[in-house]
Amino acid sequence: MPSATSTTSPTSPASPHGVAQSSSLFDPSILANAVRGSVTKLDPRVQIRNPVIFVVLVGTVVSMAEAIVHPSLFTWSITVWLLLTVVFANFAEAMAEGRGKAQADSLRRMRADTEARRLRPDGVEERVPASLLVKGDVVVCEAGDLIPSDGDIIEGIASVDESAITGESAPVIRESGGDRSAVTGGTRVLSDRIVVRITAERGQTFLDRMIGLVEGANRQKTPNEIALTILLAALTIVFLPVVVTLSPFARFSGASVSIVVLVALLVCLIPTTIGALLSAIGIAGMDRLVQRNVLAMSGRAVEAAGDVQTLLLDKTGTITLGNRMAARFIPLGGSTESEVGAAAQLASLADETPEGRSIVVLAKERFGIRERELGDDHEFIPFSATTRMSGVDIGGRQVRKGAAEAVRHWVIDQGGTPPPDLDAVVSEVSRAGSTPLVVADGPHVLGAIELKDVVKQGMKERFESLRSVGIRTVMITGDNPLTAAAIAQEAGVDDYLAEATPEAKMDLIKAEQEGGKLVAMTGDGTNDAPALAQADVGVAMNTGTTAAKEAGNMVDLDSNPTKLIEIVEVGKQLLITRGALTTFSVANDVAKYFAIIPALFAATYPQLGALNVMRLHSPQTAVLSAVIFNALVIVALIPLALRGVRWHPSGASSILRRNLFVYGLGGVITPFVFIKLIDLVLTALHAY
Repeated sequence: MPSATSTTSPTSPASPHGVAQSSSLFDPSILANAVRGSVTKLDPRVQIRNPVIFVVLVGTVVSMAEAIVHPSLFTWSITVWLLLTVVFANFAEAMAEGRGKAQADSLRRMRADTEARRLRPDGVEERVPASLLVKGDVVVCEAGDLIPSDGDIIEGIASVDESAITGESAPVIRESGGDRSAVTGGTRVLSDRIVVRITAERGQTFLDRMIGLVEGANRQKTPNEIALTILLAALTIVFLPVVVTLSPFARFSGASVSIVVLVALLVCLIPTTIGALLSAIGIAGMDRLVQRNVLAMSGRAVEAAGDVQTLLLDKTGTITLGNRMAARFIPLGGSTESEVGAAAQLASLADETPEGRSIVVLAKERFGIRERELGDDHEFIPFSATTRMSGVDIGGRQVRKGAAEAVRHWVIDQGGTPPPDLDAVVSEVSRAGSTPLVVADGPHVLGAIELKDVVKQGMKERFESLRSVGIRTVMITGDNPLTAAAIAQEAGVDDYLAEATPEAKMDLIKAEQEGGKLVAMTGDGTNDAPALAQADVGVAMNTGTTAAKEAGNMVDLDSNPTKLIEIVEVGKQLLITRGALTTFSVANDVAKYFAIIPALFAATYPQLGALNVMRLHSPQTAVLSAVIFNALVIVALIPLALRGVRWHPSGASSILRRNLFVYGLGGVITPFVFIKLIDLVLTALHAY
């Protein structure tokens, strides 16, 4: 099975079979498709979805008409650069979409039109195309078969290769009943035989949804993105009458301002930079999650991850390594440590769990006690949720190990009396964050075993960094309160929920949301589905049940619970990237005012000469330099929009200061420098 701690590095592609495989930013095929897309997107029906760039397109048409009627090098130069501004904006969006479409194409290639072995109501097997399967059909899959569609195993157990979906090469076990019965279409059965009931409607399988999501076909604008689009449209509308009224104002003052110059002025003053990059930023945010093998069902979920204030994290596999390991034997009632170890080993010989194997290993390491041949006169007692014990009956002996209360009652039933210091030892082990198991030989309690949860390295520092940005972490565990408190303290989480039930998780999420906080959590079982649906960001494990995956708004293909922290970081990066580039765009406009307005009107109003700090060569070179810079800066910022601004855990005030200094001040200075350089080049070429 995939390790609970495995993860896909965000900087390196996953297995070539996995959805996380991502082409480089400048992959030739993606660039070629993006160039074609930047032209096909010139369709006004497409452009109107972006009000700012639509205005630029309309201005380009107006400028082209003027250039045809009154042709000149200046008017045609302005027209060409206005058109390039629209093309570059389309190129940014096409680049973001192209990365997702490349991943979708790889998924389509591996989705062959397989045959399914469908069972008729009379039990007879018939072969039909997988595309004809509908919800409720029952199919048979044996070793070597591709599972034809999403479903739940209703009979059997099998090893399944899910590398085509997850990129994880290790096979996983799927079996009927429980939380590991869900299977995904396109995965392959490696062994045994299973009977699967189809749970997906035709054309709505998990793989179909994956393809639609990674290629951006189903991406809808998020609430914040919609709000920013409305704001940008409002700014555009405000500048439109301002620029229009400049024409009569110029005539009144004796100056001459052409329609082409007015269009160029409008394009330079409206927020074209962020208008061109806004869609690409949102698409790239979802793509960064895909690179981490996480599928977000909507951009809203990615954005919500960036605003999360409370993280609910499972203890096992997320905060701890997941397998409790035997750490020591504690003798009681006059027994020796070696006697406890020998009895514990006997009771664990048939226990194939990691905990059971660790007890055998610890007994061997401490006392040299090796596994023994028990002969025929023995009977292993498997663990039962009812008895909460396991052990062995051998040669008249009854050796048991299990939960403290369960073993206590068993010893009493055998006519024995638990030692008086048993409760103290159990409490001591629990307070230390470990799990106590008690060992008994017939009516005698020999001692206890300490099973220790190991907190993952670096978790405490990671929680500290989340705390610094105002995110509260809550550990969810089924352990008793004493054990939970000790592990919570060692891991450095802010709070914990012990002996967690589905109802308790729901109540906790609702309480946080009633306090105005956004909540994120992970889950994989059917019992997690209500909480996943209630959480603002619900990350379902791909190894989990169909109910869990349908309830959440994200699916982690690696089934790595720790991924939730990375998801929050990606969401933060999305919000910061959008804020940084918006700041840069608005600051750019300030510089362009100083470039164009003084150059246009300084001759008529000499007082404006004081604002002509760039000393541009002429009004024509000033306008053209500003238009050229306005177009080229979009191209320059595409890599930043796709990769995202690097996020470091810090407070809101620190992030604001950084944005204002780097992208605010930088956004003011950069146009001054490059518009002047472009002006010098145009002057040197004697173009105007």
